[in-house]
Amino acid sequence: MNELSTLFPVFFMIILGMIARIKGFISPEQKEGANHIVFNVLFPILIFNVLFTAKIESSAILIVLYVLIAFTLALVLGKCITKFTGKEVGHIFPYLLTTCEGGNVALPLYTSIVGVAYASNTVIFDIAETVIAFIIIPVLVAKATSGNTSTKELLKTIFTNSFVIAVMLGLVLNLLGAYDMLSQTAFIDLYTNTIQQATAPIVSLILLIIGYNLKINKDTLGSLLKLVGVRIVFYILVIVGFFIFFPHLMADKIYMMAVLIYFMCPTGFAMPMLISPLNKSEEDEDFTAAFISLFMVITLIVYTYVVLFIA
Repeated sequence: MNELSTLFPVFFMIILGMIARIKGFISPEQKEGANHIVFNVLFPILIFNVLFTAKIESSAILIVLYVLIAFTLALVLGKCITKFTGKEVGHIFPYLLTTCEGGNVALPLYTSIVGVAYASNTVIFDIAETVIAFIIIPVLVAKATSGNTSTKELLKTIFTNSFVIAVMLGLVLNLLGAYDMLSQTAFIDLYTNTIQQATAPIVSLILLIIGYNLKINKDTLGSLLKLVGVRIVFYILVIVGFFIFFPHLMADKIYMMAVLIYFMCPTGFAMPMLISPLNKSEEDEDFTAAFISLFMVITLIVYTYVVLFIA
């Protein structure tokens, strides 16, 4: 029942978004308004909090670096496969290959098997995911949409991006030990409750928007299935890399399950919003939503395998 209690709410919100579009409960303009609220206001608060409160151990630096390299290679691979997967929506392929949804999929699925005491095994991967998703990708998107903008204007666009500001501020305050100092004061509950209130609607709204955009176009179905195949093969190789570079960790069955589940999760749920300025048509939004939804099925298959044959 643990897997059902984790996955059912995800699919419920996606289906609710589909119903809202089909029945006309939410107009495209209203959907875009919700998208902007999450993207420009609420999500940066979440990213700031993740980095502000993270405990980054020196022993984990090599793992974070490896995952960061893997996600970067995924971006590069996405630019090289358009001839194979199709050129119609090729400009968004790199962003769909990189990152994995840790917090809302991998973490609850993994802890449903091993318990919350081992949650840090997947959370540490999210540090690399945060750097890629909320520093590198905003920079790439800003550059891609800047046209003939001067370098000065481009830098201004990058460093006034709410995600970049949230990441830099969170990291700086983390390194200064500001969270540890805050934890020793009476204001910690005030901070925690405020953050919880601000970030609670994020995942539900993102899934609702993904569902709203979920329409599988027959013309791009071939590209969709090929890209899913490429992502599966790529992250199998990433998992093999863990066995090669971190054999002592992978010898631990509990840690190995974290790697298997995390890297077989779909693209991060924030990706559709992050790359929305690159969308050339409604088909791009449809393709992204369909890709993430389809990969959730892959995740469920891998999770079932881990439960039956490894746990």
